[in-house]
This record gives sequence, structure tokens and C-alpha cells, in this order.
Amino acid sequence: MSSTKLENEAAHLGRGLNKETGFRRPMTGDAATASGSAPTHPHATQDEDGRWLGSDGQPLPVSASDLERFTYCPLSWHLAATGTSGKSDAIEQGREDHLAIHESIARLQDHQHATKRSLMIWQWWYAVIVVLLIDTIAVQYIDDLGLNILDFSRGLAAGALAFLLVGIAAVLLPWRKAIGLDESFRPELNGRRETIDPVFEPRGFMGGWLQGGVLEVSMFVSAIVLALHSIALLFAQNREQAAYILGLTTIGWTLLASAVLRRALKNYEQAGDIAQTNDLSVNDEVSYSDDEKTASLLIDGTTGLRGRPDQIVIIDSEFIPVEQKTGKVPKRPHDSHRLQALAYARLVETTTGRSPPYALLRYGPENLHKLPWNDEAKDELNAQIKAVQRAMGEGGARRNHERPGKCQNCSRRHACNDSLV
Repeated sequence: MSSTKLENEAAHLGRGLNKETGFRRPMTGDAATASGSAPTHPHATQDEDGRWLGSDGQPLPVSASDLERFTYCPLSWHLAATGTSGKSDAIEQGREDHLAIHESIARLQDHQHATKRSLMIWQWWYAVIVVLLIDTIAVQYIDDLGLNILDFSRGLAAGALAFLLVGIAAVLLPWRKAIGLDESFRPELNGRRETIDPVFEPRGFMGGWLQGGVLEVSMFVSAIVLALHSIALLFAQNREQAAYILGLTTIGWTLLASAVLRRALKNYEQAGDIAQTNDLSVNDEVSYSDDEKTASLLIDGTTGLRGRPDQIVIIDSEFIPVEQKTGKVPKRPHDSHRLQALAYARLVETTTGRSPPYALLRYGPENLHKLPWNDEAKDELNAQIKAVQRAMGEGGARRNHERPGKCQNCSRRHACNDSLV
């Protein structure tokens, strides 16, 4: 539906500007009732841009769910806005399905995190193996290098001590803050970070004061490795014995590294299975997931729009909102669902400062729709937000269809005086 048509349909809900303020006067009483429902915000005023403002001068709040309900049927939206709860087995089932989806996404994040952690440990241990191999060869031919085992052992001990001291200093002193290092590289969502923390180092981590990150861990691991080498060489009676000890140590580290790598591959496989179930790539990062309790509310102060998308996924370095719909799969996306998904695209654009190329609307497994977030979509969404705000300020919401099936599936038809069934 074009934005012009939406504006025209919304315009019939009320007319008349206050000549003194330039704001549109809301209808009240019999006038509002005659043209539909009464206003939910009777004291709201309309500015010259068509936005309906509350007493605080801010746009009337319109949630993405409001848009979904209003597009489905304005009268159903009004019943919800005035306190009528929906009654339907599908509502409770949908809530349970959404919670299951969130838990599935949480497991995906856990497996992705475990994979990254195991791979990082494996990389460190593989580096240790390389060092051990070099040491084994060096000890075997140490006479040709003009060195002796004792000197080599002392050199390794000195290196271990140096790494240990640097690591301790890094943990005790906030050196990152001192040099102005900022490691918070993700845009924030409404002041809160809804992304899974990086391995070993939380977002915004500055270190110091008995806190350490990746660098500090590397220092301590290096100190341990060099110390072990030094001890092994110190107690070796001859060159062959030292090489033998280092060789056995290399084999031991290799077995341990293999176990860590196997664990990483297992977590990666499990993450892939969960990602496939949710129509995602195993490498896609979920930066936000709505659990209805802790996920932050995204707000667009310009339009009054607000909401919590089911997920925000980082795909090809873009923040993509995902709206999950449960129940019967339609032949094509419902307009009400499409407007809700586009609302989340607007909220992502506002809160991250980056415009997503599209929003995703998902109906069950393997039924994914890509909704372009372009100028046409923005105009349509903007017009529908104003239509909802107009109904809030002037009233006039009414049934917008002649389809008994819609009324039959409406969870608020028990309180509707204009139902077709």
C-alpha cells in the first residue's frame, strides 16, 4: 500500500486545525464515537509534520506490536490499547515458541563462544608445540652452536622471569586507559550492549587493578612455558637426555592440543546445527535476542516508535533485525507482520546509526522473507505510524475489513461489538 493511500485513509479519522497553535484539535465525546472508537490520548495535539504529541511535547509512543495490531485491524488494536487482553490458545503457544527460539539462540551463542575459546587455547598450545620442537632441535645440536645446556637453561629462566614481571605489571596497572586505548568496537543498542562478550575480554574492558585480558594471559602462558623448558634443561644430565625430555613434552602438548581442537570442532558442529535450524549461518553473530525480560527497549525519539526485535543478527557486517512468527505459515507475508519487521529496521537504524539493507521475517523453519529497507518502505512505515498516532489522538479506529476469517482468528473478538462472527 502506498504512503499516500495510507495517509488518505488515516485522514478521515479527524480534521480541523487550531488556528492559534497550528496543531490539530482532537475529537472528543460523541464526535469521536460516531466516527469510531474514542481517543486513547484525548489531550494530544498534532504538529505541522503530522506527528501527534503528548503533553510532554514528545511524539506519542507507538510500539512495533501496535503497528502489527493496527494493520491487522484498528479496532482490535484499540481493544488492546484500552486494556482488553487477548484470549487464544495460540497466544500462549506463541509465547512458548518465542521463548524456545530465544533459548535456541542462546545455545547458539554459547557454542560459538566455546568454539572461539577452544580455538584460541589451541592456537596458544600449538605455538608452544612449535617452540618445543625448536628447542628439541636446538638442544640436539647445541654443541654445534657453541652453547651449553646450563647457559641455555639460564637464558630461558631469565625470559620466563621477564614475561612474569611484565604480566604482573599489566594486571596491576590500568595501562590501556593510560594510553587511551578503546576496545569497545560495537555500536551500542540504546545504551546497552546486547552482544556476546569476546573470548577472555569483555567489551569495554580496560584492564588493570587486578584484571587481565588476552595480553596478560599470553604473558603468563609464555612465562610458564619458558620456565618448564628451563627446569627440564637444568636437570638434564646431557644433551641427549635434554632432547629426549623436550621431545616427550612436545608429544604431551600435542595430545592436549588435539583434545582442545576436537572440543572446538564439536562445538562448531553443534553451533552449525542450531544455526541451520534458525535459518542462520554458523558464522553469523547474534548481537541481540529478546527474552521479554532483560533485552533493552529500542526507541526512536523522532517518530515515537519503540520495540524489541526477536533478534538482531550481524550478517556481512550489517545489523539485520529478525522477526519470528509462529503458527500457520501464510502464502505470502501478512502486511501486519511486514510492517512490524520494517519497524525493527527503523529502530536498528536509529539506535546503531547504520541503515540495514533489509529486515528478515521468518515463518517457521525454511520460510524466510527478506524485506528491503528502502525509501518506499520508510515512507510506508512513517505513514502507518502517523495513522496509529492519529487514532490515539482523535479516535475513530474501526474494523477495516469485511473478512469473517479475520474476526474468527482475532484474539479479542470476545470483546468486540463489531465482529463479523
